[in-house]
Amino acid sequence: MSQSDDIKAKLDIVEVIREYIPVKAVGTNFQAICPFHNEKSPSFVISPEKQIWHCFGCARGGDVFAFVMEKEGLGFVETLRLLAPKAGVVLQNENAQDYSERNRLLDIMELAGKYYAHILSTPTGREAREYLIKRGLSAADIAEWQLGYSLDSWSGLYEFLQARPLTGKKYSDEEMTMAGLVIKKDSGNRTSASGRRGFYDRFRDRIMFPIWDVNNNLIAFTARVNPTKEQTEKMGKYINSPQTKVYDKSRVLFALNKSKNAIRESNFVIVVEGQMDAISCYNHGFKNVVASSGTALTTEQVSLIKRYTNNVALLFDMDAAGQMAADRGIKEVLAQEMNLKIIVLGSGKDPDECLKNSPEEFKAAVQNAKPMLEYYFTKVSAGLDLNLLDNKRVVSAKMFAMIDLVINKMEQGYWLKKLSEELGFSETDTREEFMKWRREHGVLQVEAARNAKNGQIKPKTEAPAVELSREDKLAELLMSLLLRFPEFISYAVSNLDPSILNEGPLAKFYRNLIIYYNKAASLDYAAYKASLLAEGLGGEKMLDKLVLFGEKDFYDYDAGSVKVQIIKIISDLKMFKRQRQVQILQHEIAIAEKAGDRDRLNALMVELGQATAS
Repeated sequence: MSQSDDIKAKLDIVEVIREYIPVKAVGTNFQAICPFHNEKSPSFVISPEKQIWHCFGCARGGDVFAFVMEKEGLGFVETLRLLAPKAGVVLQNENAQDYSERNRLLDIMELAGKYYAHILSTPTGREAREYLIKRGLSAADIAEWQLGYSLDSWSGLYEFLQARPLTGKKYSDEEMTMAGLVIKKDSGNRTSASGRRGFYDRFRDRIMFPIWDVNNNLIAFTARVNPTKEQTEKMGKYINSPQTKVYDKSRVLFALNKSKNAIRESNFVIVVEGQMDAISCYNHGFKNVVASSGTALTTEQVSLIKRYTNNVALLFDMDAAGQMAADRGIKEVLAQEMNLKIIVLGSGKDPDECLKNSPEEFKAAVQNAKPMLEYYFTKVSAGLDLNLLDNKRVVSAKMFAMIDLVINKMEQGYWLKKLSEELGFSETDTREEFMKWRREHGVLQVEAARNAKNGQIKPKTEAPAVELSREDKLAELLMSLLLRFPEFISYAVSNLDPSILNEGPLAKFYRNLIIYYNKAASLDYAAYKASLLAEGLGGEKMLDKLVLFGEKDFYDYDAGSVKVQIIKIISDLKMFKRQRQVQILQHEIAIAEKAGDRDRLNALMVELGQATAS
């Protein structure tokens, strides 16, 4: 058994999907509102027996891997790694030692989080608690975000962890160091204040903000200096966990573990800078929020967001550092062809302060978020007299740099037109100047070189859904009935030759079904699917779709009702076959008449009479 088969065998597809969307039992299967397209009535069907799903609205379908890949925006290998722990499977291509090591580090981080949270609740954490309450957090908020406090001690956490776990193998100094929680003392430093055996706590006398990955694993901390020591602290107001085997800061967004469902539902994410900003937004009802933790968005973070939405609103501080981070974030978001807006606050230096002063003002700012290029034009033109040609040139150059980042050509054209209107230039002149700017900055040469090497890069688009003809819909209905009630396959074989069907995927599927049934004298879903895969016949996706179609619409039908349906469908399919024959004969008769071929015409008329009489 392959690793993927082992994982599938140990997981219940219904329970996995239930983690993402509400599902409801209908007959032997489950139905839901499809999470991949907008719909009001459920067309998403899950079969717990066959461990497959299919949406009859958007035509997506597959197994548990296909669902998670689609929902999380992951590749197959990433999905294996995500689902393996849920199934209790250690991937064979993963180093078993590394796998165990990662789990040990996650256990240490979880324990450290509980330790810091406990310290915050004690008299020792009083000042830190008072600061958080002053910032507008309730005791429930503090508990929900598992905020904590690190002792003003060199080895408080180190000594606590040394005694853990209470049963089994104790955590080693190396593991604590690898988790980023303790630091090994420099051998040249003879100061005796540090912890025993030359190790000391990384975080001391700080308010602790846990950072979780998207799967709710605590992987790092951001530590804020004790407010009473803010003026004298030399290490900085905030310090963060270092890069570890469980924490890569470029691939993590604070609060995404809590906000991902709200982001999906609203199809929109607010990206702020700091953890307190994110917590404040979340606590005020803006649950579709994440924080970049004070840095510019990375490519990996934007890809992470794209799993849940294509619509992003940036809300960064208006100081120089915040604006620099915003500019870099803008470039990353546009590079991945996402819809980008900028939220501008009328008062308050950050979201947290604005929400305290006026939640309604914050709400209005979110609702009135500006399209990125509109915001950017306002920013680069602020304080400039746009009646002066030199100022117009400065603004044009800065806007060209941003417009060039927009990949969609239609959107790019829209903003070039808007720019020409704002600056009072003709659209033609603005477009020419834009192309000139691109040539001068080497953009066209880079594109040409890349396209010559890799081929023209085209945007990925979904194939439009193909509307089935009435005839193909009947054939599809027949196949689903036969799969649901295989006892009628022999009747269909005797009464419906595959040549009757309109040539295409359904006719091919019917031929393969007949061949398999004649050999096996029965029909088992799993065995038939394995046969299609083993012989390379194709049609396994169609099999899943048709099986679920039958189970969805005919789960409560009795044999008598099914036979009536099958007889009627076969009769209608034969009628469609005659209609096609008549159309072909009429076309050939017209050709024979035009050519004056009397013999051919007479023969065709006889065939036409037979076709219409049958």
